[in-house]
Amino acid sequence: MEELMLPFSLPFMRDAMLIAALIAVPAALLSCFLVLKGWSLMGDAISHAVLPGVVGAYIIGIPIGIGAFVAGMICALGTGYLQENSRVKQDTVMGVVFSGMFGLGVVMYTKITTDAHLDHILFGDILGIGPADLIETGVIAGVVALLILLKWRDLTLHAFDPAQARAAGLPVRLLHYGLLVLLSLTIVASLKAVGIILAIALMIAPGATAFLVTRRFGAMMAVAVAVAVAAAVTGVWLSFFLDSAPAPTIVLLMTAAFIAAFVAASVRARRTDA
Repeated sequence: MEELMLPFSLPFMRDAMLIAALIAVPAALLSCFLVLKGWSLMGDAISHAVLPGVVGAYIIGIPIGIGAFVAGMICALGTGYLQENSRVKQDTVMGVVFSGMFGLGVVMYTKITTDAHLDHILFGDILGIGPADLIETGVIAGVVALLILLKWRDLTLHAFDPAQARAAGLPVRLLHYGLLVLLSLTIVASLKAVGIILAIALMIAPGATAFLVTRRFGAMMAVAVAVAVAAAVTGVWLSFFLDSAPAPTIVLLMTAAFIAAFVAASVRARRTDA
């Protein structure tokens, strides 16, 4: 038992578990809306598109989070503009925009001399975070989670039926871009812990898992948060004994949870049909 509790006695492991849990809450809440709206690719696009912002922020000497947020919003707004002013479908526009911005970020990175490692930007460095990272992530996670919980009913109606939301007098455009802002902020909060590439998994898998096992949206959000937090803390803990990277371990646990939910839902459906 003492060996199993060893990770909790190490400060860097406790910090890693804490920041993973902090990120998991807003990411799980957002994942419910992304799954319902079919915005999985949008989350992927923004997570990749922040790279040039990260590199640019490093070059001019401003906080990396600011650069990442600005780049994420440029991607989101640019995608919306191109979709509204061309015949190209949304998924195609997003694919072009995020791949272009990601390529720009890689080119920018190769042209600067820095001690920063690209793999930390791409995959995170959850075991190397400091107090400042915890505070920054905690503040962003708290703000995003609070805004979602305050406006979840409006966001839910907008996700299910934008036309009905407009008829009900809701500010549909504000809700649309507000959700994109929250998405960009959550990706910024995730950068230090899980990096650009794995951040999208945190914002899809919990909502997809909860969607399979619940029938009400309120329950879906609660299950998504529970799955995300459990996978985040357990993934960091398990990585200590497996000698693996924490972020991919977290993602694997979320994938396993989704598979288990899928199997359970399939079995339940067969029993119902029988």
